[in-house]
Amino acid sequence: MKARQAESVGAACGVGAYVLWGAFPAFFGLLGPAGSVEILAHRVVWTLALMFVVLAVSGRLRSLRGLSVRTWLLVTAASTAIAVNWGTYIYGVTSDRVVETALGYFINPLVSVLLGVVIFRERLVPAQIVALALAAVAVIVITVDYGHPPYIALTLAASFALYGLCKKVVPLDPRTSLTAEGIVAAPVAVGYLVFLALTGAGTFLGFGLGHTLLLMAAGPVTALPLLLFGAAAQRVPLRTLGMLQYLTPALQMAWGVAVLHEDMPASRWIGFALIWVALAIFSTDALVRVRRERRKIEPSQASVP
Repeated sequence: MKARQAESVGAACGVGAYVLWGAFPAFFGLLGPAGSVEILAHRVVWTLALMFVVLAVSGRLRSLRGLSVRTWLLVTAASTAIAVNWGTYIYGVTSDRVVETALGYFINPLVSVLLGVVIFRERLVPAQIVALALAAVAVIVITVDYGHPPYIALTLAASFALYGLCKKVVPLDPRTSLTAEGIVAAPVAVGYLVFLALTGAGTFLGFGLGHTLLLMAAGPVTALPLLLFGAAAQRVPLRTLGMLQYLTPALQMAWGVAVLHEDMPASRWIGFALIWVALAIFSTDALVRVRRERRKIEPSQASVP
């Protein structure tokens, strides 16, 4: 019963994380007076400030001490990847290209598989080859529709896949890792905000208390879903998280189409449909292989006295 309760709590945390990520277009759309780079800088600074509090309350500030040069290099790589991802996403939202940002997160799982092949020499099964081929066709269709490659979507997919790759090898727990990533990025972010303040180009204090508080809220808005995701990852199987992750781009796409009324011609729908078919094939194959492995393990466990 305890295991079932833990999994239920984990699933609720996972849903909460992905729903909050899906609602990001609504939040970042409120920060309009600020440019995308300024918003990114505030996001870095206030997320770091909150994570310092989280580590202090949990008694884990010491976990930042004595990190090796290799660990700091991996953290720097992760910090760079997520900064590119955050900045690109904010630019997409503030330039009314939310649908394209959603496309990036639909493509992301397939890009992660491709990275596994290129970097870890993982072998593709036939279903994965079909899924990747359909995704490639979808990108071509959408490229023809846009008149250029979907740069925002491809950058989001690639940067988040690279971030996941870095997190896979960084020898730190999620809270410490996120704080260390903020420490790496903070000098650049703070320097940029100081530059904006000195040149009078910043918006932090010039557009009312509400705008100031919203920029500061970028910290908890960023950290909360990450902490929920961390709690979910400890309690539910990866296959469950794999299914839940599609909530985020689905909600983002719904916001772009239904609320922002972004243009969606038939050719673009065809491209998205091909991506969804690719993801259905990919996810079904993953579930089948997990169940197959479980069947192999269960008899061996039953035979142990």
